[in-house]
Amino acid sequence: MDNGKDKKQLCRLCSSSKLSSILKLASTPPANAFVSKENLNIRQKKYPLELFFCENCSHVQLTEVVDPIELFENYVYVSGTSPVFVEHFSNYAKDIVKTYQPSLENYILDIGSNDGTLLKFFKNIGYKTIGVDPAINISKKAQQDGINTVNEFFNYKTSEKIKEKYSTASLITANNVFAHSDDLIGITKAVRNLLSPNGLFVFEVSYLLDVYQKTLFDTIYHEHLSYHSVIPLIKFFQSNEMELIDVLRINTHGGSIRCVVKNIEDKRQINKSVFDLVDLEKSVSLNNKKTFKNFTNNIKERKKSLNDFIKELKSQKKTIAGFGAPAKATTLMYEFGLKNDVLDFIVDDSPLKQGLYSPGLHIPVVPSSSIDVLKPDYLLILAWNFADSIIRKNKEFSNSGGKFIIPLPNLRVI
Repeated sequence: MDNGKDKKQLCRLCSSSKLSSILKLASTPPANAFVSKENLNIRQKKYPLELFFCENCSHVQLTEVVDPIELFENYVYVSGTSPVFVEHFSNYAKDIVKTYQPSLENYILDIGSNDGTLLKFFKNIGYKTIGVDPAINISKKAQQDGINTVNEFFNYKTSEKIKEKYSTASLITANNVFAHSDDLIGITKAVRNLLSPNGLFVFEVSYLLDVYQKTLFDTIYHEHLSYHSVIPLIKFFQSNEMELIDVLRINTHGGSIRCVVKNIEDKRQINKSVFDLVDLEKSVSLNNKKTFKNFTNNIKERKKSLNDFIKELKSQKKTIAGFGAPAKATTLMYEFGLKNDVLDFIVDDSPLKQGLYSPGLHIPVVPSSSIDVLKPDYLLILAWNFADSIIRKNKEFSNSGGKFIIPLPNLRVI
């Protein structure tokens, strides 16, 4: 992947050089760069975290590109550890099959297939499946679990290899990964190359409108190079001989969209959902860079609310631990100054993160059994989008007098 300087100065969707800064957050290490005890003395590199607005097509993006090998080769996020996501992917597979009826003759390919959670559901319905993922450890596990997985980054070269071996796909999915690549034009060409004439490309991404309206700034980190909205995506796919035909708003990650894209030759009509979201985005001026001035102020307000509350708790000698170590926690902790003088430890259910230390701030990550042993007074839910299921699973903590702090979208104490 070319991470040359000129690349970063051009919009990922329309290649315009008219990029304006709209938000500057605290610099952080890569959001999933957890470290082992032996490596605590090695200083982790921090990268700028700044959002830019394209004045030509209104796409919002980062210009700082961290080497994807550093980000994804030894990945620690696994879809299957979250019951909420397992259920989401189960419903996703059923919805796609019911609504679009992809051909059973061809296979379904998932870009950034992770541990194969989504593909398992398609496989159970009766589809042939192929996963593509660059994480060595997770691809190996998916392969062992019976999900045919190509351990590579998805690009044109990979698409050619897959096409030669397996022919074309009736459905290509990409969930929370279409925002991860520096080369969205290249990925789209590779998708088009691999898609059968009536095949569909379906992807889910965090929705810029939700990020803006709910102040979900912690979904901004170096893996997420793009912050998608419908208006720029329509133009982007048209310029790549494809067409956006349906967009569904979903509640994952605090607010996302599921986009359905076809080849330009396919005769399917554009769904009303696309036009409705274009109208909505225009009504809140999401396609105007001045709109984002409010974003910075809203982040400052939430930072002050949380820090004032924590200061009060600390003056009462209360102990606080974090719950959940998702990628977004790195941005949240750096921007809000949640260091080890605030959080004693972080609980996470993923065995891949337990026993490690958080990126840069080096707060220990432990299993949930530690809550009973270490008995914090408060649990600050860093994985706030899973707050309801976390609170349900930890009834004993609240029954014994413990309280939960939910930092976003608005500060709540339960």
